[in-house]
Amino acid sequence: MTHESLLNRDWEHIVKRLGGAAALERSARESGAFLQARVIKCAVDLLRLIFAYCLGDHGFRLTAAWAASMGLVDISAPALLYRLRQSSDWLSFLIDRLLSSAAPKASRGRLIRIIDGTSVPKAGKKAKRESNLWRVHSAFDLPGERFSYFELTDEKEGETLDRIPVVKGEIRIADRAYLQPDRIARVLKAGADVLVRGRWKGARWRDKDGRPIDFLAMLRAAKSGRIDRPIFVERKGGPNLALRLVAIRKPEKAAAEARRKARRDAQREGYQVSKETLEAADWVIPVTSLPPGDFSTEDILDLYRLRWRIELGFKRLKSLIGLKGPPGFDERSARPYVLVHLLIILLLEPLVDGLEDSPPVLAAA
Repeated sequence: MTHESLLNRDWEHIVKRLGGAAALERSARESGAFLQARVIKCAVDLLRLIFAYCLGDHGFRLTAAWAASMGLVDISAPALLYRLRQSSDWLSFLIDRLLSSAAPKASRGRLIRIIDGTSVPKAGKKAKRESNLWRVHSAFDLPGERFSYFELTDEKEGETLDRIPVVKGEIRIADRAYLQPDRIARVLKAGADVLVRGRWKGARWRDKDGRPIDFLAMLRAAKSGRIDRPIFVERKGGPNLALRLVAIRKPEKAAAEARRKARRDAQREGYQVSKETLEAADWVIPVTSLPPGDFSTEDILDLYRLRWRIELGFKRLKSLIGLKGPPGFDERSARPYVLVHLLIILLLEPLVDGLEDSPPVLAAA
């Protein structure tokens, strides 16, 4: 399905997936995106016009010319820009509606929910100089292979494990950026389990008596190359958090690549990488709340391997759908531009047959 087909032969399917013309008309009026049928006759035509601009590379003038040639609407470029700026709330509503219609149900088994974020740059020299960006906070559910949550913010909003509402019984998987003890505690309290990658210096590690753990000494002592043991993490807002540490030494090829990456990162950021960091780079260090009686060491490693699925989802979002930095400076038009691409991936996901096989967990740095 191409961008052109989305705007032509597949348009009726899109309208149906979004609830039909009457539902689109109601939501557009309630959100303030479409108030009166003047130049644009209905909300369906407005949505088609917005899609045409956001999914194409033609700019406002050529999109307006396309709309006139199609007999859709005779509209000026400034009027199209105004309509786009008024559409953010409507597009957000349509995204929420699609997500809620496919809401995950933990009662069908243990829902696996992968948490991560991706970003696209804001336009302009000033934004580039200040590293301004749009951040898409996401959840990707298995076995459905579908995004179940999107939230769009700027760079001021950080990635947090508890941002996304918990489905009771879910297993929430996340990378090392989400090793956030107080937020993990809130997710556990809401009825989920967690599986998060750790870092040797990423937390204040404690034993059952509250004494600090020499993390590197623990790794060095593991002659078998595996660790599976209880561990505690110090919190700011409560008692130490009881978790389970599952660590495994990487194969030499993967370990060497992880060390090279650590050196490159240090060189890029202008600091000297420590020998301890290089030593710890030889290990994958997940921590989890899942009990060993129900989930073996191999089970935990197999589960963490699934985290790669959301990376494939982001790849589809950026390559198949073409999400990139919005072309304009004004946030009133940049925000709906990104929202349209999020809406399109939700419309297309049911038509995508499967994903690539995930790579071995030990190859991930």
